[in-house]
Amino acid sequence: MEKMIVGLSLTLSAIVLGQKGPVKTNNLTPYSYQTFNCDNKGYFDASKYEIEEIDGVNKLLYKFNGVHFDTNPIFKLSSLEEVRRNKDQHLENLEKQYQEKKQELYSLKVINQPVWKKLYEKAIQTFENEYELNKEEILAFSDPTTLKNSRFYETCRESIDAISSPDREKMFASWKAYTELKSKNNSDPQGVMNRFNAKLSDPQSEDYALIDMIGLSFHNCANSSFRQKRDEEGNVYRDFDKIFTKLKKNCDEP
Repeated sequence: MEKMIVGLSLTLSAIVLGQKGPVKTNNLTPYSYQTFNCDNKGYFDASKYEIEEIDGVNKLLYKFNGVHFDTNPIFKLSSLEEVRRNKDQHLENLEKQYQEKKQELYSLKVINQPVWKKLYEKAIQTFENEYELNKEEILAFSDPTTLKNSRFYETCRESIDAISSPDREKMFASWKAYTELKSKNNSDPQGVMNRFNAKLSDPQSEDYALIDMIGLSFHNCANSSFRQKRDEEGNVYRDFDKIFTKLKKNCDEP
C-alpha cells in the first residue's frame, strides 16, 4: 500500500512538472486569396495582424489597383455624338460609381506599416485622379475649353493648349505631330498617316481631332502622371506574399 502511495505521488509530481508554465497557443490563422491567375492559401500570425488589415491590403492590391470606373472610350464619331448627347447621364453615372467605390475604399483598414500606408495613400490619389480625368474628358468632348481648368494642366499643358485653343489650325498641327510620333512605333507607319490624312480631309475633321487629342494624347499624358510604375507594383505583391507562412499557390497554366 505504501509503495502504491509513493508511486501515485511520483506520477502526480510528473504531471505537475509537465504542466509548469503557460501553455503556448498557435497564432497562425489560415487565409485564402486570389491573384491574377492563382489561388493562394497560407497562414498569417494573428498576434501581428488583424484579419481586417489583411483584407484591406488584399483589396488595395487586387481590387483598387487598376481601372476603377466603367466608362466607354471614345474612338468613333458615333461614340462622340452619343457622349455629347447624353453628357449629363454620363456624368451622373460616373458620380454614382464614384460615391459607391469611395465609401468602400475610404473605409478600408490596412496593416500599420509604411509600405502599406504608402500604398493606401497612393490608391486614394489614383482613385481621385482617375475620377477627375474621366469627368474632364466627358465635359471636354462637348466643350474643349473646359480643359483650361484641368487638374492636369501643368503636366499636359501642350495637349490642353492645343485642344482648347480657338485656333483650330493649332489643334490640327498638334494632332498631326502626335500622330507622326505615334506612327513611328507602329508596324505600318505609312498606313497610320494615310488614315490621318483621310480624317484631316473629312468634313468632320475637327471631331476626329478631338477624339485623338482628348481620348489619346491628353488621356495618356494625364493617366501616366498618377499610375503606379510596374516595378513598384511587383514589389508590393511580393511583400504581401511574405506575410504568409506555408504559402501554397495553385496557378492556371499561362
